[in-house]
Amino acid sequence: MNLALWIIAGLMAAVCLTGSSKMFVPKEKLAAMGGTATRWVEDFSPGALKAIGAVELLAAAGLILPAALDIAPVLVPLAATGLVLLFAGALTMRLRRGERVTIAGDLVYLALALFLAWGRFGPESFTG
Repeated sequence: MNLALWIIAGLMAAVCLTGSSKMFVPKEKLAAMGGTATRWVEDFSPGALKAIGAVELLAAAGLILPAALDIAPVLVPLAATGLVLLFAGALTMRLRRGERVTIAGDLVYLALALFLAWGRFGPESFTG
């Protein structure tokens, strides 16, 4: 179980690192990058996109570094819980926009983040 949670944490951190490019890529480029899958950026200001990117960067660090460095490992399930909220918001936004075709990825990421939060708060807690 611990190995599975580490793998999921690494995968989610990689996803978040990729998503943190929102901090550096202009809004127009983000909208044009992925076709219809990235049209959602049109609903957000450049500042909001940078904030989302910053949250994703912090989540990536929070999923790996506290446990790997053994400094406040309780932050790992909190970071996973933050990702649950982030992906729940993404899911809500996609439903509101009627983008049901692109919803599958958000559902998978939400489920992984939820499993990670549950696992690190419960059976495989670092505070044990």
